[in-house]
Amino acid sequence: MRSILPMRSIHISVLLCDAFSNMVLACLLEPLRVVRDQTGADVRWNILTDGDRAVSSSSGLSVSPEMPITDALEPDLVIIIGGDAFRNTKGVTSARSLGRLMQGATVIAADTGAWILARGGFLNARKATLHWQLLEEFAEEFPKVEVLPDRHVQDGRFWTCGSAAAALDLMLLFIRERFGASVAFDAGAMFLHDNARRHGASYPDQALSQAVSPKLKRVVVLMSEALETTQPVPSLAEQANISERSLRRLFWTELQTTPGRYYLLLRLARARELLRYSDISLDQIALRCGFANATTLTRSLRKNFSSDPLRDR
Repeated sequence: MRSILPMRSIHISVLLCDAFSNMVLACLLEPLRVVRDQTGADVRWNILTDGDRAVSSSSGLSVSPEMPITDALEPDLVIIIGGDAFRNTKGVTSARSLGRLMQGATVIAADTGAWILARGGFLNARKATLHWQLLEEFAEEFPKVEVLPDRHVQDGRFWTCGSAAAALDLMLLFIRERFGASVAFDAGAMFLHDNARRHGASYPDQALSQAVSPKLKRVVVLMSEALETTQPVPSLAEQANISERSLRRLFWTELQTTPGRYYLLLRLARARELLRYSDISLDQIALRCGFANATTLTRSLRKNFSSDPLRDR
């Protein structure tokens, strides 16, 4: 088995099956592209297809493989995106070839990808999930798999999920584990925004997840509305009508971080947006994001994000 993935290097093989979802592919691959572009990490991928033949997405986009599966270099991560044609076994990749590709790698199976794995026996005695509409049928077809209705499931090196939204949540969790919370926050903020955008606040990964509680969303909104004049944690708890202790427990349980850390990342995400897309001075950006001056802001950006925040200025 290969060693633990290097912090700033990862080689990925993406296996597409017939009638795969473009949206699921984007939700899994685009966050990794952001990690590569924003941090300079060595993130590389190749596109493979089930049966080494051209496949079409559910919307008719035709994709040809870059190489046969047997020629793919040993990947650190294998992403399998199943499709609507998962019941068709004609011309599909053999379990032997799939096993060789996945040997020692972390595996993410999305949409009906768990069906592909289960058909090859790779999920026997493991927990897994897939698209919610297929859970009952999947459980009947593969009784050796423990089927869960969760948004995404991790069992050892196998990660499974169903919908595009769940795929995005899963990938951001994967990025957090491999590259750190700051990088995952940055990747999530590129895609997930809500009405707080009016106030110039970018939301990180779980802020819009269906799994996040209304109480937590309320506190995040309060934070996003007070980026320039930051509020102490006790004040935020009081405004949200919960105790400070409950607030801290809420953040740790749902986001695996502290309220202060999360608040800081919100402010830094806003600062990075202003650095990229506005012409205002660094001192003004610092003040708008609750920092005393440009020096303090720059130091915090460099401490929390691996890329140079001023490289595009």
